[in-house]
Amino acid sequence: MITTLPNLLTLSRIVIIPLFMAVFYLDSPLSNWLAVVLFCIAGITDFFDGYFARRNGQMSKLGEFLDPVADKLLVVAALFMLVAFDRIDQISLIAAIIIMCREVLVSGLREFLAEVRVSLPVTQLAKWKTVMQLVAIGFLLAGDAGAAVYAVEIGTAFLWIAALLTIYTGYDYLNAGLRHITELREDDQ
Repeated sequence: MITTLPNLLTLSRIVIIPLFMAVFYLDSPLSNWLAVVLFCIAGITDFFDGYFARRNGQMSKLGEFLDPVADKLLVVAALFMLVAFDRIDQISLIAAIIIMCREVLVSGLREFLAEVRVSLPVTQLAKWKTVMQLVAIGFLLAGDAGAAVYAVEIGTAFLWIAALLTIYTGYDYLNAGLRHITELREDDQ
C-alpha cells in the first residue's frame, strides 16, 4: 500500500531528486547549500522510512523494492551532477564510476535472485559503505562554499574510501549471488 508513512517517505526521496538536480543550475554559492540541504533531507527520509516501517510493522514488498531504488537513484544522481559540474576531479571520476557500476550490478543481481525467491540481505559493511558515500557526497556538494576549509579534499577522501568498500562489498555480493545461482543450476540437473 503506497499510503503508509514509510512508503510516502521513500517516494518523497524520489521526488526530491529532480529538485536536487535543478539547484545545480542556479548561479550562486547558495546552490551548493541548497543541494546539501536537499541531499540531507533525502538522507533523513531514508533513515525514517526504515525506522517507521519496523516500528509500526508496516514493512511491505513495495517498500522493500522502492527503498533501495530510491537510495541508488539519489546516489547516482548526485554523482552524475557532481561529475557534470566538474566538482569531482578526473582521477576521482574512477571512484564515482566504481560506485555506480556496483550499484547497477548488485541491483541486477538482487532482481535476478528475487525471481527465484532468494534474498540477498544487506551486510553491515555495505551499510558503512553507504555512510561513506553519503558523507563524501555531502562534502563534495558543499564544495568551495563549504564551512570546512578542506571540504573538497575531505569529500574526495571519503569517496575513495567508499569506492574501496564498494569493490569489497560488490565482490562479496557477487560471490554470494553466484553461490545461489550455482545451487539453482545443480538443483535443475
